[in-house]
Amino acid sequence: MEENTKKHNTKHSLEDIRKSCEVHFGEDGELLELCRVGEELKQGVISVEKYSKLATIYGSARFSADHPYSLKAREVAKRLAQDLGFAVITGGGHGIMEAANIGAKEGGEASIGATIVLPHEQTTNTSVTEEIPFEYFFTRKTVLRYGSELAVYFPGGFGTFDEFFELITLVQNDKIRKIPVILFGSDFWSPLDSFIKKVLVEEFKTIDPEDAHLYVITDSVDEVLELAKKAPEKASGMGEGV
Repeated sequence: MEENTKKHNTKHSLEDIRKSCEVHFGEDGELLELCRVGEELKQGVISVEKYSKLATIYGSARFSADHPYSLKAREVAKRLAQDLGFAVITGGGHGIMEAANIGAKEGGEASIGATIVLPHEQTTNTSVTEEIPFEYFFTRKTVLRYGSELAVYFPGGFGTFDEFFELITLVQNDKIRKIPVILFGSDFWSPLDSFIKKVLVEEFKTIDPEDAHLYVITDSVDEVLELAKKAPEKASGMGEGV
């Protein structure tokens, strides 16, 4: 196995980043904040851009390991890694994220966790083979989608919806290249799909009809794999706006 199997890459901790920025900009102020944001984002981008094939899996931290959706997330990640050679990145927490990290590790590819400091829920799961730490949500979200050729959304809360709508807004406006966006779990996602098509498209016309087709809803692991096979190949140095 190639670069995707390298474990525990050395990273600067959030404390390292803060102290380094304080040397240049002092212990408070906007320049210190901008430095921390920039260094955090740079480290994240460098960390993920080395993977030739990368899939991002999103979903709730609150599901148990034996929840049906956790088991499906584990299966999806394992097959993406084992069958297609995808490294997998998640938020690095528990629930769906941990299940996907377990699956990626079982499939023999990198199991990446983009972790963040939160008042509750977030501790890094033990199946992460490469951790990328974040203080800021927006830098973390950027890195989670940076260089990703596939985005799979399992049921989740506000954070999952935030990440989903941000991604399809960027695709809608040609700010990032179009990739397969998969909503896994029709019982969870179908009501949202109906709202988008009936209210946003038909009733209020706040989006175009084709915008309702920027994503696919499925309950099939095999369909995820087929969509992954058709994902656009990553261009060298690609990122936001490409």
